[in-house]
Amino acid sequence: MRRFAIFGLLVGAGLALTGGWAHQARGAQNVTILNVSYDPTRELYAAINDLFVDSYKTKTGTTILVEQSHGGSGRQALSVVNGLQADVVTLGLGWDVTAIEHANLIKPGWQDKFPYNSAPYTSTVAFLVRKGNPKHVHDWQDLLRPGVQVIVANPKTSGVARWSFLGLWGAAAGAKTYDLSTEEGLEASIADGKGAKSFPIYDNAAALAAVTNLYKHVPVLDTGGRGATVTFAQKGIGDVLVNWENELYLAQDEFGKDKFDIVYPSVSILAEPPVAVVDSVVDKKGTRAVAEAYLSFLYTKEAQDVIAQWHYRPRDVAILKKYAASFPALKLFTVDQAFGGWAKAQKAFFADGGIFDQIYKPTN
Repeated sequence: MRRFAIFGLLVGAGLALTGGWAHQARGAQNVTILNVSYDPTRELYAAINDLFVDSYKTKTGTTILVEQSHGGSGRQALSVVNGLQADVVTLGLGWDVTAIEHANLIKPGWQDKFPYNSAPYTSTVAFLVRKGNPKHVHDWQDLLRPGVQVIVANPKTSGVARWSFLGLWGAAAGAKTYDLSTEEGLEASIADGKGAKSFPIYDNAAALAAVTNLYKHVPVLDTGGRGATVTFAQKGIGDVLVNWENELYLAQDEFGKDKFDIVYPSVSILAEPPVAVVDSVVDKKGTRAVAEAYLSFLYTKEAQDVIAQWHYRPRDVAILKKYAASFPALKLFTVDQAFGGWAKAQKAFFADGGIFDQIYKPTN
């Protein structure tokens, strides 16, 4: 059975604890930690876990078992809040970690614990279309044309679905973009995000009309990004998939480049999936040292190279340059610069009674 067929069953069942993907080093098991992550990172962390377990065994003599749990990022965060004993979380967006912090399970200041606001890699949102692009989808506005069916996950449960929603909103509202592959562009976006006093992008009529129209084109809302990929690539539903950049490449690798094309919109959003230690769990289990070492390992050149191989954009500049051909230069905007940060964006768009709830009318 192919990997995506298996994943389809796991996604359909909701939360999936994928012990089969975990790696146990040879010898006695001494310490077990659980990484609760978002949908498309199964393969990434399966590869990284192998490297980390071997590295940690060599350095300390301790044998580690890293277990993995995957699902929609918002749903995963809720599972941790409701008692899933995660030692670390590696989720799809900062707000989901903040939700765990608000439950007093993660200490404030978690974004300062690891480099780059505790985001060891970046990504963005792009499109996957049927081979030859028969519906001529080239940019965000093409998703709204009559006769185009769009597959995207549910922003109430999925991190990439929230990135996708904000990607369309920002594009339609004319959000200022930056070349974030350069130090100058990154610094300018950060300065603009910190210096802005108001965010009229929230009140943009064109953006509201665009997102309202989008969900009329969506036949089914999966709970996470991997479920959306299964719906599009395996079940054959829809004309275009809106998803993580890495997930689109994985679909091509799995099903064949002769079946799908990847399309990058003219502008998109910079996604920074964060990581954090779940303080309440590691202090109770005595696994803090291992958990912190695990997340620190994500920033090593060895792990950054694996990150690039799985089509996530590494933070290490030298490794990013090594794989430059795999990562097209893009015009991007950030959540901080365009929306004032995740707290404001979550409240305005995705909280109960927010803009998504107001515009989405499921069809049965």
